Amino acid sequence: MSNINLIYYLIAGATFGAFALKTGIPAAPLAGALIGTSILSISGKIEAATWPNGTRTLLEIAIGTVIGTSLTKNSLFELQNLWKPAILITFTLVLTGLAIGLWTSRLLKVDIITTILGAAPGGISGMSLVGSEYGVGTAVAALHAVRLVTVLLILPLIVKMLTLAGVIKS
Repeated sequence: MSNINLIYYLIAGATFGAFALKTGIPAAPLAGALIGTSILSISGKIEAATWPNGTRTLLEIAIGTVIGTSLTKNSLFELQNLWKPAILITFTLVLTGLAIGLWTSRLLKVDIITTILGAAPGGISGMSLVGSEYGVGTAVAALHAVRLVTVLLILPLIVKMLTLAGVIKS
């Protein structure tokens, strides 16, 4: 039965991913697939799909390959100018995530490990794996899923509006 469920999830992801392509937002297929499969999963009509062993590893290799092929000699040259902002941005995101995680835990009375890892500037996969070591992987994944969907839907729209307003010159 789980193979059939996997097919349903693949259809939902592909359908919403293809539909999102028409929006023109960056990472539209990713956001669309995430929304489509989330809707199906949350509906409770279909049980969670069980992915074949090694699938996640293969997908991570594929994503790493796509990102790796975009790095060129020019990228390395640009890094000579961007290493300072990269360090500043990373340091600021880690400190801000830590502060927000601590504050959220205290304010909303939520487990501190969950909020710190949920506010960390990492991706769903990595932070969920770290969270699972502390027994909070599912909660951390949920926080990052909400963050990722929100960022993928809102930031591209904000950038587009700022570009149209002439604030950002492309």
